[in-house]
Amino acid sequence: MHPTTPRKFGRADLDVTAFAFGTAPLGNFLKEIDEETASAMFEQAWDAGIRFFDTAPMYGHGLSELRTGQALRWKRRDDFVLASKVGRVLHPARRETINYAPWVNAGPFTIEFDYSYDGTMRSFEDSLQRLALERIDILFIHDIDVYTRGKDQPEVFRQAMDGCYKALARLRDERVVKAIGVGVNEWQVCHEALKQRDFDCFLLAGRYTLLEQDALDEFLPLCEARGAAVLVGGGFNSGILATGARPGAKYNYSAAPSDVMQKVARIEAVCAEYKVPLPAAALQFVVAHPAIPSFCAGTRTVDQLRQNLDWFNHSIPAAFWQALKAKGLLREDAPVPA
Repeated sequence: MHPTTPRKFGRADLDVTAFAFGTAPLGNFLKEIDEETASAMFEQAWDAGIRFFDTAPMYGHGLSELRTGQALRWKRRDDFVLASKVGRVLHPARRETINYAPWVNAGPFTIEFDYSYDGTMRSFEDSLQRLALERIDILFIHDIDVYTRGKDQPEVFRQAMDGCYKALARLRDERVVKAIGVGVNEWQVCHEALKQRDFDCFLLAGRYTLLEQDALDEFLPLCEARGAAVLVGGGFNSGILATGARPGAKYNYSAAPSDVMQKVARIEAVCAEYKVPLPAAALQFVVAHPAIPSFCAGTRTVDQLRQNLDWFNHSIPAAFWQALKAKGLLREDAPVPA
């Protein structure tokens, strides 16, 4: 599939490109990216035909939204789809008083979790101001998962279903936004949210990949039945599906455990046999599922972005997918590219 292929975003009145430009690294995640590089990546994505952009207040304490707005401000607004998130409110502060970890030299704001109705409305209005754009198309409730909130997750989830959801549903009813959803690291949280409320979409990070397909059990079938779209982020499982099973490979933002290393090494062996780059297989596998219109990837350099687009476009023989399934490396019921 070509990365710029337009695809219907579930039941929402939106068409998105199969490749989405993720802007988390542009919040200066772990290390600084200069303004020239950030601008060049946006221009490279735009020139390549990418028209789907995802940002969030959390990314760089507002810096990602500031950079996203700067890059897109003079583009024709109907020519692209923009997603951001709610669940955090930013407060202006002196830089020297802010704990930025894991961001570096980010925006001059502190971050406060707020899943209330009023906090959601404020977060949305603040995002519009930082972006300096007239609308956001998609809003996700951000980080109401166990990975982020730990033992507080059940209460945080309840607050979000009562507060955030009520605010987002009103914005959707008033046609201020076109789609509302949840953005988390666990498919189980998405599944529970979809059972409880009328969501259009989800941003799922790292839980439907070439390595993991448990989301096929319950969550993705329910998405198909309800017409909910899933934007997959973290499709390289935070690194190992891009680098391969080499020393220091990352899985879920930590050193990859031995069982994951072994499985990836076996997948790599099939890749070598069919002359398929591992990252190309990882990218293309995800968007073969009918509920997943787009893969969201963040990059640090223009070269990384170009490489991702090349991988997305790499020709992969059908026999490759059949071989993965025959060796038990891919679930039999997992949809694969035609």
